[in-house]
Amino acid sequence: MINKIMTADEAVAGVKDGMTIMVGGFLATGSPEVLMDALVRKGVKHLTVIANDGGLDAGQPAGEFAGKTARGVGKLLENHMVDHLIASHIGVNPKINEQIAEGTLKYTLVPQGTLAEKIRAAAYGLGGVLTPTGVATPMETEPDELGRTKKVMEIEGKKYLFEMPLYADYAFIRPTVADKFGNFYCAKATKNFNYVMAGAAKHTVIAPEKIVEIGEIDPDYFAVAGVLVESIAEGEKRWQI
Repeated sequence: MINKIMTADEAVAGVKDGMTIMVGGFLATGSPEVLMDALVRKGVKHLTVIANDGGLDAGQPAGEFAGKTARGVGKLLENHMVDHLIASHIGVNPKINEQIAEGTLKYTLVPQGTLAEKIRAAAYGLGGVLTPTGVATPMETEPDELGRTKKVMEIEGKKYLFEMPLYADYAFIRPTVADKFGNFYCAKATKNFNYVMAGAAKHTVIAPEKIVEIGEIDPDYFAVAGVLVESIAEGEKRWQI
């Protein structure tokens, strides 16, 4: 069996300037912190980041970790590593508005359900998704996050927007438990975008809180198959938010 386990720095070694990455999490809940730290150490720039949001700034509440460090995608923004953020909302991390005002960051807002389904379409090899969200709004005529023209389709008398899949070079995911092949599951709220992003990128990298032997856990517990996972990074700490 191929050994997928490596350090976080080894897991992000292939990330280059200008690449597109997906990062799981919801306000950093379920974000792979050890991989964000490794990207910061690597110092890549001009990234396009696909995520639910921009994570948390260092000064924002995060339980016992408040004020100690930025969280999730917030670490990349803090170090000015992101050129384009594709997310569902941007109002929580003040670094986003600061960098937009400076002209160093571009953002594209995508409705949360639409964002999830565009990612899911990429993971499942679909040509796109039909959604009523955005019909009869400027979303009908505005290009999507990658500048692609949208189509309005009418089915049985109802109008839909045809949204195209959203792919990435890397997907960075934080499971609660994974085995050494990469089969994994996420507990509670950490499921969020972590499941749909698996398989939606050329390379899927996970950073589990716990790694177990193959067969140690009943495979029925796993939600995502390890065949989708290329690398398993060690060192992720317990759920910190």
